[in-house]
Amino acid sequence: MIRLARTDRSPVGQWWWTVDRWTLAALVLLLGMGAVMSLAASPAVATRIGLEPFHFFYRHLIYLVPALAIMFGVSLLSPRGVRRLACLMFAGALVLMVATLFAGPEIKGATRWLFVGPLSIQPSEFAKAGFVVVCAWMFAEGGNKASGIPGNTIAAGLWVLTVAILVLQPDFGQALLVTGAWGALFFLAGIPWIWITLLAGLAMAGAYCAYVLMPHVASRIDRFLDPSSGDTYQVDTALDAFSRGGFLGMGPGEGTIKRVLPDAHTDYIYAVTAEEFGAIVCLLVLAVFGFVVLRAFARVMGEQDRFVQLAACGLAVLFGIQSIINLGVNLNLLPAKGMTLPFISYGGSSLLALAISMGMLLALTRRRVTGQAALTSRIMSGMRQPSFAGGAA
Repeated sequence: MIRLARTDRSPVGQWWWTVDRWTLAALVLLLGMGAVMSLAASPAVATRIGLEPFHFFYRHLIYLVPALAIMFGVSLLSPRGVRRLACLMFAGALVLMVATLFAGPEIKGATRWLFVGPLSIQPSEFAKAGFVVVCAWMFAEGGNKASGIPGNTIAAGLWVLTVAILVLQPDFGQALLVTGAWGALFFLAGIPWIWITLLAGLAMAGAYCAYVLMPHVASRIDRFLDPSSGDTYQVDTALDAFSRGGFLGMGPGEGTIKRVLPDAHTDYIYAVTAEEFGAIVCLLVLAVFGFVVLRAFARVMGEQDRFVQLAACGLAVLFGIQSIINLGVNLNLLPAKGMTLPFISYGGSSLLALAISMGMLLALTRRRVTGQAALTSRIMSGMRQPSFAGGAA
């Protein structure tokens, strides 16, 4: 077993003694839960569509290894390094998102993916974290009058651009997700309430237009409000899984809902978990998600760097909202929307993008010596040093 002393000045040694090990442990726990739940849910789906039973599980493990490496590597970055990575990732993802509109295949009425040989990539997954960090940077600069950068205006422009591309794909779930995270940053940045009210009204107007102009959006909302107005098979089947599982579940591999539930290994993996492992495990999963979000808020409570504070909170909110959307759909608390459960659902793009996002969060919440603390430390260190200047004969 490798032991790292506090005096170890190597990058890994410094990382180990400054990273939030509680958040790191929670994220690793989620990754482990994802592997177990993928093993429980994916074989039935693979068999149903004519693939080798462990096809999705093996692919999940293949993505899991680089995800761990990426999360560790990104967590080594400084705040400036996180900002640079976010800018590059956001710009590249935007270009690829535009490319999907012209070169992406249409799948279930949407063009969100690009295929490179046997691999598929969903650029919007990578755009989210980059978008949040870049907007946090702009809001921080906007609050700094000395910088002269119109950060708030730039952040608003980036939001409009990102949401417009997502709507064109169309992907209203991701548009809602980035809007929620952006709105949280807008609020935390201390923007006047009049602007918050105006933007809330604009968001409501946009939702109404989507309902009126997009038949599939209207259909999902109508079925949520009135189940008798259309097909609610997936939601009804997911709710049946929760009722069958009870508190302790039917046991690993004993569930039957996964054999007939579409997307049991992705969007509805939480329902499969409920049937096989029970409500107690489902509540544990929920608690881990909540812990990651609240722990991030607590870590940056006294942070002096405005960018670090906003970016960390924005990434935590993004993580939390995505979890809430998936769980809400599984429990029929929200209209049906394809959204992965972070680190749990199957999906290569989602897993790698989340690894980058949480690596950024770990990097931003590492303990660092501030300028004043460093000065105090140097003064105290100097006071402890013996002086020989006046002792010479």
